[in-house]
Amino acid sequence: MTEHPETVEPFASAYGFQDLIGFRKTEFREGYARFELDLGPQHMNRAMVPHGGIHCSLLDTALGAAGVYKGLPNDFRRAVTLNLNVSYLAAPKGRMLIAEGRRVGGGKTIYFSEGHVEDDTGLILARASGAFRLLDQSR
Repeated sequence: MTEHPETVEPFASAYGFQDLIGFRKTEFREGYARFELDLGPQHMNRAMVPHGGIHCSLLDTALGAAGVYKGLPNDFRRAVTLNLNVSYLAAPKGRMLIAEGRRVGGGKTIYFSEGHVEDDTGLILARASGAFRLLDQSR
């Protein structure tokens, strides 16, 4: 038996933006979400490093998802981003980006999350913090 059985059931198919960028949800539980992206030429900027918008999108998704879990892998509350602060730290050495978000506080309607993006070598590439608003508060 796994430590987090809620991550065993496959996640629902991707939505439009997720399909376009190509990232996938790999873990989702109360207060935590993880997404991964295999880097390709479509993700690179003119300097041949991933465009900063890729990091920002992964962080927005992971931090937002960290606060919407309802108990099942494909059941979540809806939320919108109120504020997202991203600090870029390094260029990747690996070929995959991994974004992790953790809910760190908040109340019934507004919550706060922090997280980072690292590559598959463990190098931290960017850190972020954000504020999010739940659109439906039902649990």
